[in-house]
Amino acid sequence: MTATTDGSTGALPPRVAAASETDIEIPVATGVQEAAVRAVQRATDHLLARQDAQGWWKGDLETNVTMDAEDLLLRQFLGIRDESTTRAAARFIRGEQREDGTWASFFGGPGELSTTIEAYVALRLDGDAPDDPHMATASAWIRAQGGIAAARVFTRIWLALFGWWKWEDLPELPPELIYFPKWAPLNIYDFGCWARQTIVPLTIVSAKRPVRPAPFALDELHIDAADPNPAKPLAPVASWDGAFQRLDKALHQLRKVAPRRLRRAAMNSAARWIIERQENDGCWGGIQPPAVYSVIALHLVGYDLEHPVMRAGLESLDRFAIWREDGSRMIEACQSPVWDTCLATIALADAGVPADHPQLVKAADWMLGEEIVRPGDWSVKRPQLQPGGWAFEFHNDNYPDIDDTAEVALALRRVRHHDPDRIEKAIGRGVRWNLGMQSKNGAWGAFDVDNTSPFPNRLPFCDFGEVIDPPSADVTAHVVEMLAVEGLSHDPRTRRGIDWLLAEQEPDGSWFGRWGVNYVYGTGSVVPALTAAGLPASHPAIRRAVDWLEKVQNDDGGWGEDLRSYKHAKEWSGRGASTASQTAWALMALLAAAERDSKAVERGIEWLASTQREDGSWDEPYFTGTGFPWDFSINYHLYRQVFPLTALGRYVHGEPFSRPEAA
Repeated sequence: MTATTDGSTGALPPRVAAASETDIEIPVATGVQEAAVRAVQRATDHLLARQDAQGWWKGDLETNVTMDAEDLLLRQFLGIRDESTTRAAARFIRGEQREDGTWASFFGGPGELSTTIEAYVALRLDGDAPDDPHMATASAWIRAQGGIAAARVFTRIWLALFGWWKWEDLPELPPELIYFPKWAPLNIYDFGCWARQTIVPLTIVSAKRPVRPAPFALDELHIDAADPNPAKPLAPVASWDGAFQRLDKALHQLRKVAPRRLRRAAMNSAARWIIERQENDGCWGGIQPPAVYSVIALHLVGYDLEHPVMRAGLESLDRFAIWREDGSRMIEACQSPVWDTCLATIALADAGVPADHPQLVKAADWMLGEEIVRPGDWSVKRPQLQPGGWAFEFHNDNYPDIDDTAEVALALRRVRHHDPDRIEKAIGRGVRWNLGMQSKNGAWGAFDVDNTSPFPNRLPFCDFGEVIDPPSADVTAHVVEMLAVEGLSHDPRTRRGIDWLLAEQEPDGSWFGRWGVNYVYGTGSVVPALTAAGLPASHPAIRRAVDWLEKVQNDDGGWGEDLRSYKHAKEWSGRGASTASQTAWALMALLAAAERDSKAVERGIEWLASTQREDGSWDEPYFTGTGFPWDFSINYHLYRQVFPLTALGRYVHGEPFSRPEAA
């Protein structure tokens, strides 16, 4: 890669070895600009070098040790757990334990009871003894928090599989749910797609109530040996919680009288539903938890481990494993190649990589091949809508998502492809599909339309994370930005999305971030969308956002936000250690708001440039991605690369690519 200038101001700073691969036109300047130019060069080279030969990018997707613990428990349940896998998983789990004996659900977070219980059990599977110091510390902490009885339902389900908890003391989940029509409350399509894919197989597990011999006792994790499964008091009958708790009690009684033929038929229907949604790679939705429960459910209805469906499912689970140099093994909850690739393409284009650069064209080719052109579960509510979206994962044809589709369209628009007609048609299908997935309030959710029923989250079974998919500011913003780039800023559907975003702004000027942490992410998504759609930088909503971002900037010049903002918004909103990705989000918003020459932007750019590693990357141990707000957090390892490069590139080159308004 050879940087070019106008020849009047001298050479650019030295480049790293990969620099010979592409030409980037970068203006020469001094001070902050020079530091930004140098950072762009190094980050560009680093990111280009990370592209797979097929054209995609994928960073590790780090969550927490429940993924690793549940993988071992699955293998124990199926009778296929081996010593080497157990040893590697246990090495990773031990490495994540903190000094107080606990495990957290995100870096720097508080000890989390269910995570600690599952990690403790996994280490017991590897032979760690209860009186080992690290185990004794963990079990003492668990008891102090209420023991197994205080754990979430999903943890107690895993323990019930081995007799460590009683099935009758778990919420009932009848398989007859599969027969509820789509207009009925609590039908499976009232749940978000991730919950739907988990709940359907768990109805079979709940109906079967299997118990495999436990390899050891867990008496040390109970606080009352006389009654290890204490009943919890019911909420008042007039409350929603009380009503659903009593409904659960009724379902437990119904279990005793439900016709066996109906129950068998329901389980078989649920099994067919599961099998119909198995992807070509053997997984379900490209997500580890639904795949785990689907394998267990199908095994319980008679599928042996050599059946092609089961073999493919188990092989797919192995692909979630990341083996590290120290011999440890980390399980990804999901994999994000489409998301990572479109974000990387945008970052490189904004950094000045030519639109026809071979690696960008290769990325576009790969994304074009990932387009989903058949109906999925989304078509239950939109049966007449033609397909044309993209999913998050390598294989997930049933669940394309609105966010990926918007960002892929934005990425494809930045590439000068040798077959422009193919690009136009693919983007056109994506735009049409996204418009068809607009919810009635004018905004967009991630996977479904109007997935806002108030009932699923009330079920006693659903005590961990979100189980519905309502519209969010960040997804809506990405769609609005895409529509603006496509010349549809004045389309009535776009204006409805803009109106919704303006109404959703927090009193302090920020926006809530559903799929990233949190108000910094929401604000970093919305401001660029609003300005792309034509709102002037002087608009009151934009000015309030700028004021908020300047107010929460850290003393070191960066931005950060802890996941506790989801639970304690006032204290933690926009507060936390500076991170590369969150600093980039704030800068993207400020740059979109015409604040390029502000002191806040200058300090943010300086922070990014000064914290960049020699190889062009950034360190980021903090979790800045969100699965379920507060409950399930994600560290996307490529976020620390793509977003800083996007922000730096926009600082160096100006605003991102845009298309003129359609006539």
